[in-house]
Amino acid sequence: MIHVNRGTTSFGAFSEEEVREGLRTGRFAPTDLGWREGMESWKPLSQFSELEAAVPPAPPPKIGATSTSETPIARSGLPWDQRQEKGFFNAFVETLLMVLGKPGVAFTAMKREGGLGEPLIYTVVGSSFGVVIYFLMTLFMPSLMTFGHRHGLARLAGLGIGSIFGVILVPFFAVIGTFIASAILHLCLMIVGGARQSFETTFRVVCFVGGSIDPLLILPFCGGFIVAVWKIILYCIGLARAHDTDTGRAVLAVILPVIVCCGGVIAVMFGALGVWSASHH
Repeated sequence: MIHVNRGTTSFGAFSEEEVREGLRTGRFAPTDLGWREGMESWKPLSQFSELEAAVPPAPPPKIGATSTSETPIARSGLPWDQRQEKGFFNAFVETLLMVLGKPGVAFTAMKREGGLGEPLIYTVVGSSFGVVIYFLMTLFMPSLMTFGHRHGLARLAGLGIGSIFGVILVPFFAVIGTFIASAILHLCLMIVGGARQSFETTFRVVCFVGGSIDPLLILPFCGGFIVAVWKIILYCIGLARAHDTDTGRAVLAVILPVIVCCGGVIAVMFGALGVWSASHH
């Protein structure tokens, strides 16, 4: 078995034939590092003598291209895309930790296409996971929660109502909110000239950011403001890396809805103030 890594991301262990096929299909890059039992250190897959035949030849340089031109990045996908090999829970946790701790790496590896279903399942699982944690804390650490001062039947009743709300409504709102947020962000990205990929790419970024960080919003020891700012930062990094656009455009696309909303509120306030002043003259 050959263990394959790309940077800090571990893809797992594969047979020689699986690695050969991965090199042929682009799942693995020749620069990915490999190690098998008996080797003293890791080395690029292109240096494995038994894999040389599967390593694709380097493309000829384009006419007029300079040596400083960037090589396209092979998007191998997030651990969530490898649920069958890693297991559902492990794939979810690895993806969550990768998005929260190494967003640059995560959204550089994220596949831009592949359907809306899989990333949507991730965000629904993440939102539901947060609700489960909230209920467990309500049950075992009630002093930290909203209904912590209640005891007995009152707290159990609140927990029961919350369970129904979480099981039925939270996934529904997560799906609706994801589509709305994706549409708004993609439109803003188009306005600022940063949308170099399709709506699906933006949708995937929103799903993986939301499914990773939204569970933290309901926990009492996580400051809501800090988590919200963290979410905005993840959106900026995710859109910039996934769309291959500059960070400035991504930041502008993320804060544009806030600017529009604040501008609308200020306009309404000044309008109301004008009406009030006119009525007193």
